[in-house]
Amino acid sequence: MKSGAVKRHTIAIMVDNEPGILARVVGLFSGRGYNIESLTVAEVDSRERVSRITVVTVGTAMIIEQIKAQLSRLVPVRRVSDLTEEGPHLERELALIKVAGKGEKRVESLRIADIFRARVVDSTIGSFVFEMTGSTEKLEAFIRLMEPLGLVDVARTGAVAISRGPKAI
Repeated sequence: MKSGAVKRHTIAIMVDNEPGILARVVGLFSGRGYNIESLTVAEVDSRERVSRITVVTVGTAMIIEQIKAQLSRLVPVRRVSDLTEEGPHLERELALIKVAGKGEKRVESLRIADIFRARVVDSTIGSFVFEMTGSTEKLEAFIRLMEPLGLVDVARTGAVAISRGPKAI
């Protein structure tokens, strides 16, 4: 890959769980004009009070290296891992998708949901709410197919990712 090519990267950041750290991470991105495509955060170790922030962003190799270096300098960042560059990893997203419709459109939305392994978590006379997990691309494909069938609303978690194999980040 040439150095000027723009590529999507998934970056995992281990931080001390303290007030203001998320704002500082987001501020680093916005202050330098970097876009965040997806952002998730949750405490992963309550005894040590450690949280994991997963950021999906795009940029050239040089920009991604700058982002990682700047993140590493933030206190209380413990570790920054570019899962995209470090090897195989799993990435998933959760979405709730509301589709309203009657008759054949309703039946078709259920057929497509079955193909995509989306689960009905709420149903009324005029709508369904589907729950679906998978890659961002899979969710986007399902959402596109639901648009002509009566897509009403979408709520997405953003990507979470973890490296494959026995090692932690």
